[in-house]
Amino acid sequence: MELEVTLALVLLLTGFAAGLIDAIAGGGGMIALPVLLACGLNPVEALATNKLQGSFGTLTAARYFVRKRLVDLRQMRVPIICTFIGAATGTILIQLMDAGFLATLMPVLLIAIALFFMFSSTISDEDKQQRLKPSVFGLVIGSSIGFYDGFFGPGTGTFFTLAYVTLAGYGMAKATAHTKVLNFTSNIASLLFFAFGGHIIWFAGLIMAAGQVMGGQLGARLVISKGTRLIRPLIVTMTLLLSAKLLYEQFM
Repeated sequence: MELEVTLALVLLLTGFAAGLIDAIAGGGGMIALPVLLACGLNPVEALATNKLQGSFGTLTAARYFVRKRLVDLRQMRVPIICTFIGAATGTILIQLMDAGFLATLMPVLLIAIALFFMFSSTISDEDKQQRLKPSVFGLVIGSSIGFYDGFFGPGTGTFFTLAYVTLAGYGMAKATAHTKVLNFTSNIASLLFFAFGGHIIWFAGLIMAAGQVMGGQLGARLVISKGTRLIRPLIVTMTLLLSAKLLYEQFM
């Protein structure tokens, strides 16, 4: 009984930390996945269970941003639909293909993104010129990054945020808010297909989800109150840590 209580507490705190980081900068999976693997889950179960708990965190953050009117869901119909279809397609294909190429490519892309966020003078809380129409943005970015999240996953939130900043012209807080809506969409799409395969460990996922809800809500509030001052350094830090983790797994 003591072991079960201790395990539940560890999962709850892990979910909280992952939800807090995810709501601000993405990368909460780096916290959640090692803990799930350490609890004895195999890699597929860990990925599937992470999608369950991550869905609660991104839903909490997205709901908060919608309530604060940083997001208008009516204007996001195309990106949401395209992201869902892309993520569902990627989740199906990953069960048939090898993701090794992406595992090798991702650290390079993530390091490049980290450097962009670190040194770019164009990143701020102010909106800039829009480079893609909303419908085109939804079709191209929603489908491609949604597919990536279903097929592989690491860095999805960072990719969405970068796209919103550079192509949609959004300020950091607004870009982060819209990212959470699409990240929740891709999480749900992947979760459904993992559930069909019977890979989710519901007990662990739901306990972590409770922590995710609390962490996601706190993180969303910090995004609005702190803006670029908080988001930029956390995105850079989490992206570099994720890159280091992927490189270590590839070459060690």
